[in-house]
Amino acid sequence: MPDVQTLVNEFVNQLKKRKIEGSQATAKLTAELLRSVISQQRVPHTNQATALIIAVRAVGEQLIAANPVELAVGNIVRRVLHIIREEDLSLATAAMAGLGVSAASDDEDDVERDENSALSAAAVAAAARSTLRPPSLQTLLEDTSESAVAPHTSSSGGESDGRSRSVEKGSRSRKLKHDVIEAVNELIQDICTCYEQIAEQAVEHIHHNEVILTLGSSKTVLEFLYAAKEKQRSFKVFVAEGAPRYQGHILAKELAARGLQTTIITDSAVFAMISRVNMVIVGAHAVMSNGGVIAPVGLNMVALAAQRHAVPFVVLAGSHKLCPLYPHNPEVLLNELRSPSELLDFGEFSDCMDSANGTGSLHVVNPTFDYVPPKLVSLFITDTGGHNPSYMYRLIADYYSADDLVVKRRPTTVSCV
Repeated sequence: MPDVQTLVNEFVNQLKKRKIEGSQATAKLTAELLRSVISQQRVPHTNQATALIIAVRAVGEQLIAANPVELAVGNIVRRVLHIIREEDLSLATAAMAGLGVSAASDDEDDVERDENSALSAAAVAAAARSTLRPPSLQTLLEDTSESAVAPHTSSSGGESDGRSRSVEKGSRSRKLKHDVIEAVNELIQDICTCYEQIAEQAVEHIHHNEVILTLGSSKTVLEFLYAAKEKQRSFKVFVAEGAPRYQGHILAKELAARGLQTTIITDSAVFAMISRVNMVIVGAHAVMSNGGVIAPVGLNMVALAAQRHAVPFVVLAGSHKLCPLYPHNPEVLLNELRSPSELLDFGEFSDCMDSANGTGSLHVVNPTFDYVPPKLVSLFITDTGGHNPSYMYRLIADYYSADDLVVKRRPTTVSCV
């Protein structure tokens, strides 16, 4: 099996060279790489979750820095960190609850059972507070005082309790990595099936004789529209070509090949055609925590046209595109500039672009993305259902931990006395 660092370096090079197309493919490969990191990571007997988090963070920093615009990379890194925290807390809670159950299983009176149940609840709360944190002096003193309060039956019973606890601790340490890897496998499965889960909801939103408008090319939109057609929905699709890459041409050909009534229009004709449209359905590059959308360039113009004519603007996005950050966060790079060759032929305009002779020069700006504010979005459809823009921050909070929003570790400053 290849070394983990070799896998990381190869994936970093692919991200830097933009060899991976699409957020779904990027998210899937990122999750698979982090699964390999976790499976090959050697962890100590104590603070296993902390060791796994440090390892994932170290790799995540490299991946995010390789392509900051591809927010799906950071999303998956944060999702995996959240999984580690959740699994460790679940095991700690189960272990403490198991100790409480075993203590209450003896033939004691009702008063002693109530005391043991109270102690077990306190132990569970203490485990939740101390999860992922190294034991402090105060914690050690609290544990000592609690152990002193607990009744001791005999020396042999104490030794058996110590052995059972050590066995449970060892089994818990072995089980953590297994549970984390299983949860990451489920995450990968969700990423792979997000198209199908979103497409299943198409029949609830697309009806007979409607006209749908979209822009550019999106596999999520393609599968969504085709699923409605499979449910015997008869409708038309207007596809804005998505200049300068003209990805709309690719989507239009695929829709026509699957039997949908498709019409290609220019991007500048969107405002002229929007009055004939019943619904705008588009994909997204990322969905921010405030409900804003980072989408292919030109979609903000489409959203403004839809708002002007009171046409619903629906955004399709898998859960791997839900980003816990806000557009104003310094970690968010909203855009990048593509090659000017997509707009102009260098041979034809070489004289205008040469500024060495002191004459006026021609500059070309070719941005990749637009930002659509949440007030222009009518509905989000994810693999978990339909949601209003105002609800997105609550949905996103279920997938991430607040401690992992900033993946890059801050350098520690040492003060000299």
